[in-house]
Amino acid sequence: MTTVDKSAPRVRKMFGEIAGRYDFLNHLLSLNVDRYWRWRTVRSVPPKSGMKILDVCTGTGDLALAYHRAAGGQAEIVGADFCHEMLVLGRQKSVKSGANGAVNFVEADAMKIPLEDDQFDIVSVAFGLRNVAETDVGLAEMVRVCAPGGQVAVLEFSSPEWQPFKAVYGWYFRNVLPRIGQLLARNAQSAYNYLPESVGQFPQGEQLAKRMRTAGLSEVWYRGLTLGVATLYVGKKGEPHVGKKANRDRKGPERIKKK
Repeated sequence: MTTVDKSAPRVRKMFGEIAGRYDFLNHLLSLNVDRYWRWRTVRSVPPKSGMKILDVCTGTGDLALAYHRAAGGQAEIVGADFCHEMLVLGRQKSVKSGANGAVNFVEADAMKIPLEDDQFDIVSVAFGLRNVAETDVGLAEMVRVCAPGGQVAVLEFSSPEWQPFKAVYGWYFRNVLPRIGQLLARNAQSAYNYLPESVGQFPQGEQLAKRMRTAGLSEVWYRGLTLGVATLYVGKKGEPHVGKKANRDRKGPERIKKK
């Protein structure tokens, strides 16, 4: 099996090319079920007033904005992504939704988040971790910026196990979805051929849960959604040991300014 090319330049260019059709195709190809998956994520890892929340690989900001709504505008939310074109659309959506200024969109690589340690009560990612070139590095960065006692939530596509749905969905996902997506998105990087390839090579179920534990999370659990088409993974960052500094010796870069 050929390894999927998830190099930063390729992934950034690919998402930049499809940015204008990204939301439309997400809703169309998932029959709007992607909205439900984000709702379940927010409900399972709920925000509280005054919380700080970071959504990495935020794309056009759907999960970040869902957290803003769920918190009644009373949480400090940052949406980070390394694709400039996606962030432009995210800021436009934020303005239209009335959340302008409440969600701070920043341009940043998930493998080197330019924020300090132990800041956020919730660190989330929706359908983005599999696009990070090194999964373990992305997870480690999410855990690093998460506050002790905070939660890390990963929402990602997965492969259903129940037959006959597994066979039917697998055929649609590998054959029909890429053709429709590529026809409508028209991009040189074959984004909708990349989708099933990246999902097929991404660790799922206990494999990803184990990586989350290795990254420093405890009480890790996961739950399949919509017959296993997507899976939500959640883990908790432990409190620092007595006598040990809350912040690790390795600090992240200074906080970047809003762009």
